[in-house]
Amino acid sequence: MSWSHGVSVVRYVMGVLLVVSLPPALLYWFIVHPFIGFWRRVGARRTFWFLGVFYAVTMAALFPVRDRLMGRDLGTNPLAISLAVPLVVASGWVSRRRRRQLKFATLAGLPELAPEQQGPGLLTAGIYGRIRHPRYVEFGLGCLGWVLFANYSGLYVLLALSYAAIFAIVLLEERELRARFGQSYVDYSLRVPRFIPRFESRRR
Repeated sequence: MSWSHGVSVVRYVMGVLLVVSLPPALLYWFIVHPFIGFWRRVGARRTFWFLGVFYAVTMAALFPVRDRLMGRDLGTNPLAISLAVPLVVASGWVSRRRRRQLKFATLAGLPELAPEQQGPGLLTAGIYGRIRHPRYVEFGLGCLGWVLFANYSGLYVLLALSYAAIFAIVLLEERELRARFGQSYVDYSLRVPRFIPRFESRRR
């Protein structure tokens, strides 16, 4: 197998992973946030079982139409790959700092589904002191990097739709956070930007 063929295979596999995993990952939150009262009555365990089955079934349904969703292969592009690498590295950097405060249970939505359980409280330390939604910044950087690497036409459309969906999810999530933390979250929102940190010069 030549090097170019090997890269093409990896690009294709990455494209398939994106088209079958991104849609259910985004739909997950559109199922949870608007109907949070219903899911709280159902209970966290049964909700996670349902969402897990939904995720698996959706991925299985998307797999047969993967090539159609991926669109035209735009080829192995050295410039796109050179742009993809720093984006993926930056996503990993954000991810490492995000994981110091945000554990998997919180990431999966346990505080929203079971608010009676003691959650981590309002996260304001570490990277959460610079941006309010590092996991979505991590997601956005990583997805852009992998889409550039895979370089299929349909993936760019999927990426644009994903960014619009993320913004809508953020608005839903912030509504829930304001309801849960009240004025503390309002004050935090005024102090810390959503996605892009403020780089203010320090006074000596």
